[in-house]
Amino acid sequence: MDIFSQIKNKVIVSVQAMPSEPLYKEDCMVAMMQSVVKGGAAALRVAGTRDVINAKKLFKIPVIGITKPEVIPPNWREIVYITPTIKDAKDLIQAGADIIAFDGTSRPRGENNLTQLIRFIKINKKIAMADVSTLQEGIAARILGADIVSTTLSGYTLESPDVSDQPDFELLQKLVEAVDCPVILEGRIWTPEQVDKAFALGAHSVVIGSAITRPQLITKRFVNREKAV
Repeated sequence: MDIFSQIKNKVIVSVQAMPSEPLYKEDCMVAMMQSVVKGGAAALRVAGTRDVINAKKLFKIPVIGITKPEVIPPNWREIVYITPTIKDAKDLIQAGADIIAFDGTSRPRGENNLTQLIRFIKINKKIAMADVSTLQEGIAARILGADIVSTTLSGYTLESPDVSDQPDFELLQKLVEAVDCPVILEGRIWTPEQVDKAFALGAHSVVIGSAITRPQLITKRFVNREKAV
């Protein structure tokens, strides 16, 4: 079974933590991966070569790899920071990631443009997954050769203001209609009902992160419950 078939209509779990967080410790991240795989995760999305290597060593499921800085800069809405360069992609490929996810937005880039990054990933026979924030970005990434387009960055760029705490179902639906490749819904997914809706709209897969693997954010939702009423 190929990777696209393995993740079709399945839940992928993003297991990540920042270095400043307690769960970033290697044994904690490994335990979290083991827990979500035991719960039925069809694939993992992890950050950094350490966690890619551990995921590939422990499990026989697809691994999506990304890189990101140890500290997210204050102008994060304006910059590219998810797998920004060919070097980042190369590190993830050498670590064994099956899918390389990267910032596919229209924001200014550094030493490598999207064409170069996607070409490098595909030359190395890995799947190129573009995290985008708008319909236009998704279409552009597909034209450049992205194998998967994901709504990951919707609400997290200047081009897509954060106007809702709900998943961007509108962007998902538009991308499904506009591009001839798998579209993944990622971002602000908190309930099984939202997962069902995503698949009904044509999502190939759904990536869930904070609702499963970020205890501090889960706790905050309960503590601040009165603000949501």
